[in-house]
Amino acid sequence: MSFIFLRKIKKEIMKKLGIILFAIICFTACQESQKIAYVDNGTIINEYQEKIDIEEKYKGKDALFTQKTDSIGKAFQLEAQEFQLKSKNMSQANAQKAYDELGQKQQLLQQQLQFEQQQLQQAFNAEIDSVISRVKDYVKNYGKDNGYTYILGTSDASSSVMYGVEQNDITQIILDALNSGYKKN
Repeated sequence: MSFIFLRKIKKEIMKKLGIILFAIICFTACQESQKIAYVDNGTIINEYQEKIDIEEKYKGKDALFTQKTDSIGKAFQLEAQEFQLKSKNMSQANAQKAYDELGQKQQLLQQQLQFEQQQLQQAFNAEIDSVISRVKDYVKNYGKDNGYTYILGTSDASSSVMYGVEQNDITQIILDALNSGYKKN
């Protein structure tokens, strides 16, 4: 009977030893060092030269659009003033007809200008979205090429990194690489 008892104890010890060995292997595998860094998204995007150039380009386009809008507005005001002077000598029916036509013209001009403004905004957004996408791809590839397990992003608006040692902040490295790789057209 003691022989069977010893055999059971040996099996139990081997089982427990196997479980402990498995736990040790899992624990050591989980303890592999991971290379982690973070970047300040706001700094990278706001100081990236391509984004700055796009903003400057659209500031110019916006200024031209504002000039065009002002010019059309002044021309329409003159037309409206001219209508007021002429309407005094018109019959009620003719004045109403001319007034309705002027109102339709104003509405069409407003719609056209609103459409042009939307087109300008959409073009700007598309270019900025493209820049953001290229930055994300660059950071992803940088991480892969340099053996990072994670590169976290943070900004003032959305702070996913509450604290990080300065040596893990690769914002300036990424920004410098992006700016040096950017070729202004």
